[in-house]
Amino acid sequence: MRTLDLSLASRAPKLDARPLEKRVGLIILATDHTTEVDFQRMVASGRIGVYATRIPYANPVTPDNLRAMQPSLTAGAALILPEEPLDVVMYSCTSASVVIGDAEVKAAVKAAKPTAAVVTPTAAAVSGLKALGAKRISVLTPYTLETSRPMADYFSALGFDIARFTCLGLSDDREMARITPEEIVAFAKEATAPECDALFISCTAVRAAGVAAQIEAAVGKPVVTSNLATAWACLRLCGDEVARPALGRLMTCAYPGR
Repeated sequence: MRTLDLSLASRAPKLDARPLEKRVGLIILATDHTTEVDFQRMVASGRIGVYATRIPYANPVTPDNLRAMQPSLTAGAALILPEEPLDVVMYSCTSASVVIGDAEVKAAVKAAKPTAAVVTPTAAAVSGLKALGAKRISVLTPYTLETSRPMADYFSALGFDIARFTCLGLSDDREMARITPEEIVAFAKEATAPECDALFISCTAVRAAGVAAQIEAAVGKPVVTSNLATAWACLRLCGDEVARPALGRLMTCAYPGR
């Protein structure tokens, strides 16, 4: 074979400070089918990059199995663009954020990414409901009664009046991801109490963000879902204030404190 001559360029290339201006890191469950798809659709852009890592999770969805993820949070955050800062890190599990605690999740993530804002679905949902002026809420979860009870207590402890709380009784998050959009809309209609201010649909596995605006049109009330709330929070924390009414009323709201 003929030996090829290789040559080194006359100079080193110029480098941008970052490939994209803003960085959003996702810590998602190994079994998650939905979060990355939703964030690529709602958050990622030529300005905002979305970077995910996965952490171990074992079904069924029970408080004990959810709590077992806590030791993996710091290592998971550290694997997202190692040794580089992130603007936001989002832990994508609503029910685990309840049983572990928003503050504990934040502390675990900041141990690896100290300068990042930390978003949980629960805290984002609370911010979203407040931004919409909701005080009396309906809640729809895909979980069992056992897993739903801590969530009911979470919202009640934060001062929300729960008008109706509906559980679908599933215990496998992979099945939660397979609930059809049509069924999500149908159950959302049943779960919305006439006297409530807004409906919250829990679980980052459930494909509710894609039909939030459709549900709003059907029930005549604002709808907050786990992934819609976290996408909204991440966008606003990255300085994106663009209103996206096609995604739901929440995407027209300012983020509290900004």
